[in-house]
Amino acid sequence: MSKLSLAYIFRHHQLLVDENLQLPQVEKLENDLSFSSGDQVIARDLLDEEQIPEGYQLVPIRQLISSWTRAQFEQASRAVQLLEWRRNHKFCSHCGHETEVHKTEYAMVCPACGYHQYPRVQPCIITVITRGEDEILLAKNANNKSNMYGLIAGFVEVGETLEEAVSRETLEEVGLKVKNIQYLASQPWPFPSNLMLAFKAEYESGEIVLQEEEISDAQFFKFDQLPETPFSGSIAHAMIDHVINAKKMP
Repeated sequence: MSKLSLAYIFRHHQLLVDENLQLPQVEKLENDLSFSSGDQVIARDLLDEEQIPEGYQLVPIRQLISSWTRAQFEQASRAVQLLEWRRNHKFCSHCGHETEVHKTEYAMVCPACGYHQYPRVQPCIITVITRGEDEILLAKNANNKSNMYGLIAGFVEVGETLEEAVSRETLEEVGLKVKNIQYLASQPWPFPSNLMLAFKAEYESGEIVLQEEEISDAQFFKFDQLPETPFSGSIAHAMIDHVINAKKMP
């Protein structure tokens, strides 16, 4: 009898789970991606033409953040990122030859020129900014159609430190200068392959001036008068909770 593996099966960024949000157990196939724990946990793509198995459903991975443990979500995050990396590196970026999956490493190898392509992580900073003893800066993303307000965030640029990225993004998006920048925590964020690096900072100077293509509104809110904020399980939620309620960062 074949040994069954716990399977992260994705169609794009939707994960196959049962009605209790549990993963299926399946026989491992040759093209499945194995985790470091051997063949006990695997990941695979569910192709568009493949049927969804009876008793299962596809759920956006974002919806699982508040239902799953941090460890479960991080493993799912790792699975979807590795699948996307493998899907996007089928050809060598040096010579264009078709690549092969390395037998023991997470690497796509070119048999023609020997070039190895490894998974890449995109570092992003996210910053909770306070003013005085009881105010927090919250901003609404210009592309967000809901009423949710979040934190200032953006990609780290080539050649800058994380702290420089915090200062630059804050100045660019809302026109403010900050001080006392401190690292808090990090969270893998598979949209598509980011590592969120959390910081807190204090308002130093300036008036709010919006980068309108990025931010539709930004305000300092009193701790007891917050608008809708990010959902539980996200690092933004934990950061806001940390500042307002002195909760320890996960």
